[in-house]
Amino acid sequence: MPYVIVPPPYRGPTQGRAEIEVEGATLRECLDTVGSRYEGFAEQIFDAEGRVHGFVNLFVNGEEIGREALDTALEAGDRVEILAAIAGG
Repeated sequence: MPYVIVPPPYRGPTQGRAEIEVEGATLRECLDTVGSRYEGFAEQIFDAEGRVHGFVNLFVNGEEIGREALDTALEAGDRVEILAAIAGG
């Protein structure tokens, strides 16, 4: 099964869990699975229309995946990493 790696700023809904093993054949299915397990997680990743927020970057096995490529196929052992862009001023 794939793993979703959750960055520290997004671990509130996952109760501090940094790595979550999930079932899913695509990037979206894996993220949706985490969202269904942990209330509030999906809102951190997706906007109201179901698109990935502009400040969220996704990687599979270290390779950046475009926000529109949620149908990217995943295999057992793949690692989905979420990178939250943080702005300061």
